Amino acid sequence: MADTTSTGVTGTTNAPNTSQRVGSESSTLSEWAGPYVTEMLGKAKGLAETPYQIYQGPMTAGPSDLQSKMFQGLGSLSYPSLLGKSFGDVSQQYMNPYLQSALQPQLDELRRQSQITQMQNAAKATGAGAFGGTRQALMDTETQRNLMQEMNKTVGQGYATAFDKAMQQFNQEQAQAKTLSDILGEAGKSQRDIEQQGVTADYNEFLAQRDYPQKMLQFQQSMLQNLPISTVSYAPGQQSNLGQFSSTVGGLGSLLDSLKGLGVNIGSIAK
Repeated sequence: MADTTSTGVTGTTNAPNTSQRVGSESSTLSEWAGPYVTEMLGKAKGLAETPYQIYQGPMTAGPSDLQSKMFQGLGSLSYPSLLGKSFGDVSQQYMNPYLQSALQPQLDELRRQSQITQMQNAAKATGAGAFGGTRQALMDTETQRNLMQEMNKTVGQGYATAFDKAMQQFNQEQAQAKTLSDILGEAGKSQRDIEQQGVTADYNEFLAQRDYPQKMLQFQQSMLQNLPISTVSYAPGQQSNLGQFSSTVGGLGSLLDSLKGLGVNIGSIAK
């Protein structure tokens, strides 16, 4: 097998030919890098074992003073109950006030004027000596007929005007109710967004605390990257026939040299 070379923070380490080594070899830190790496790993271990530090300050801004005042003011308002209803459902509710305040006084005035006319007619009949007669009866009937005509005319005009006024008031209040509804909806959305910011901040803090041990473990693992801490095993190689023969010849040669050194006559041994 060819020589193997491993490169790390320690520089270059050459491994001997595997035909001459059996077993395993462990890479070690270089002398110049050993103290630095040891100190670095000690600091990394200390940082990884530091307890999680929880932020104690506010995590969201919350509503401003103006927003709080607006929320309080809107909270005291009632939602418009007539929003979404048709005019036919609530027409009397809008028309009756107008009829009572505008039409009824007109009818009362017509009755008063009719009574005055009737009294004047009675006075004239009395002066003519016809009081209680047929002429007075005709005059009273005409007065009542005129009164009914004027009242019917006034009522018709009054209801038409009341309807128009009520419809106008209804549309105006519906628009105001829609505006108020939109304001309440926007304010509610703002409140929800503020609340959601707090919920999101709390959830992110929970995730950070939950994942902190795993992140510290990854941090410690990253400190070991590219350091020569792996073990390289070398398996013994099988000698070829030529290699075995060479070993045998080399062994015989060494034996002969040893015998010569002892003064043994090799030729006599051969005979």
